[in-house]
Amino acid sequence: MRLRSHVYCVLVLVALVGALALWGCAKKPVVTGPGPTIASPGPGVAPSGVGPSGAPGGAGVSAGEIPVARPVPPRETPIPGTPGVSSSALPAGAAVTAAAGMSPLKDVFFEYDKAVIDASQKTALDDNVRWLKANGTARILVEGHCDERGTAEYNLGLGDRRAKTVRDYLLTAGIAANRIGTISYGKERPFVLGHDESAWKQNRRVHFTLQGR
Repeated sequence: MRLRSHVYCVLVLVALVGALALWGCAKKPVVTGPGPTIASPGPGVAPSGVGPSGAPGGAGVSAGEIPVARPVPPRETPIPGTPGVSSSALPAGAAVTAAAGMSPLKDVFFEYDKAVIDASQKTALDDNVRWLKANGTARILVEGHCDERGTAEYNLGLGDRRAKTVRDYLLTAGIAANRIGTISYGKERPFVLGHDESAWKQNRRVHFTLQGR
């Protein structure tokens, strides 16, 4: 009887210890709190090692793949002299007059790749000299222009030589230097649109713009 009582006491003790252990685990508080703080990399940039799908190491994405604004390429497109008006819709010479702004001074034309005043253009220049002498307070801007062939840089230089050649002619004829300014537009401001000699010969010119009277 004593042996049975002893075994019974041991079993009861083991059961009590187990119950106390379970009770202690249930009462143990669960601690919750914020996880580690990750600094935001800013709008439009994925965290390091995370692809666009949110999975680590997204396929085809590199760490430095950030959109970069590309510089705008320089414009080489000719600027029409008369917006909205096609030269083919006008009679010969009308497109030039419209683009030139009805200047009282006559344009001077040049041969291809030349900056020398041709004898055929001296009548127009002499008419311009007479007008400038009759309007002694008028100031002008002498514009050098070229056709579309050649690089933009080369044509700026060629237009400058044409403008200065005409200025020198006016100075020799007695027009004061402080009444004459020069500028080169190269091939960037054609008066007649086209890609053949009929357009090119009208764009190789010096044009006169009144600056004040």
